[in-house]
Amino acid sequence: MSLVVRKVDNKTDSKVFFEFPWLLYKNDPNWVPELPSLRRSTLNKKKHAAWEYMEGDYFVAFRDGQPVGTIAAFVNHRHNEVHGENIGFFGFFECFNDQQAAKALFDTAEAYLRDKNVEAIRGPASFTSNEVYGLLIENFDLPPAILMPYNPRYYPVLIESCGYQKVMDLYAWIARKSEFSERNEHVIPDRLLRVTRQNMARRGITLRTFDTKNKKRDFQLLRQLYNEAWEKNWGFVPMTERELDNLVRDLGQLLDPDYAVLAFVRDEPAGFLLAVPDFNQILKVVNPHPGVPEIWWLLKTLWHWKVRPKATMLRIALMGVKEEFRALGVEAAMFLETGEKILSSSPYTSVDGSWVLETNQPTNQLLMKIGLDNYRRYRLYQKPL
Repeated sequence: MSLVVRKVDNKTDSKVFFEFPWLLYKNDPNWVPELPSLRRSTLNKKKHAAWEYMEGDYFVAFRDGQPVGTIAAFVNHRHNEVHGENIGFFGFFECFNDQQAAKALFDTAEAYLRDKNVEAIRGPASFTSNEVYGLLIENFDLPPAILMPYNPRYYPVLIESCGYQKVMDLYAWIARKSEFSERNEHVIPDRLLRVTRQNMARRGITLRTFDTKNKKRDFQLLRQLYNEAWEKNWGFVPMTERELDNLVRDLGQLLDPDYAVLAFVRDEPAGFLLAVPDFNQILKVVNPHPGVPEIWWLLKTLWHWKVRPKATMLRIALMGVKEEFRALGVEAAMFLETGEKILSSSPYTSVDGSWVLETNQPTNQLLMKIGLDNYRRYRLYQKPL
């Protein structure tokens, strides 16, 4: 049987790359398909903001003329500048349980990046740490939350067999209203709330939710806080203005202002927490796929979103505190006040807090202390070139 890997440089192969996930996951009950228009925008080098500072290509593996896998290889020049590294990345790796095909895809990606004179390859990343990042390695029996990875359980074996090793793990935490109700009279223990609020008064910590009439202004403030709070975090690359615009466009449409929080210490911006409804729960019901006019999926999605809401979970998608305000209790104030609101009086039954670097012990310990469960783990791999 012949196996070839081709660079995507024509409409036919582009269509194969675009549609391959629907072929691979067609019998997987936990996979959540993207809206075709969103996937098309993500893959479009002229539309996706990250391509302003990246270079790379897409590849498809064929066995006897039938697609068996895909991969992207790219160099993120902003990442290398920010972190003082010289590495490339792989992403959009999808493959049947076929070690030969997986090796051919990774050999192709590695050869592409060697030609770019980088020293290592890391991934999966699609494309930055602000987007879908990492490989699911634990708990494959649930659909993914919005903007979180999902993959078959055999992927770690395929990747590790090609010589890749762990470079960083990411933790996902969850709080379920039913479990809190069984353990406590109130969702969040009274003592934790009381101590936190006393500390807020003593430190001058105040919180406010997003102002819907000034959404762009508050997103601009969030971008400033995000870039400053995450400046020294592993793998983080500050957002550009265009990426902020995309964030406002995408997350802004999902925004529930009651759960988008800005924190201040004596009136100075100090931190933020942004939780959004799990849009994947809507997509799971809508089940979009290529070949049908996009307007049908958009109308069906809008109906489920506005008329017949299906989202019962919130995902804390973004959170950070500026370095000078850490260890003051700002993180605890945002988590506890928001968590109390979500789990006691909202229609949501659970909150996904993801992701958190495994090395971020203060946040991981705080979430554990509050009572969240570490229910999923994701991994970034790396290989020297």
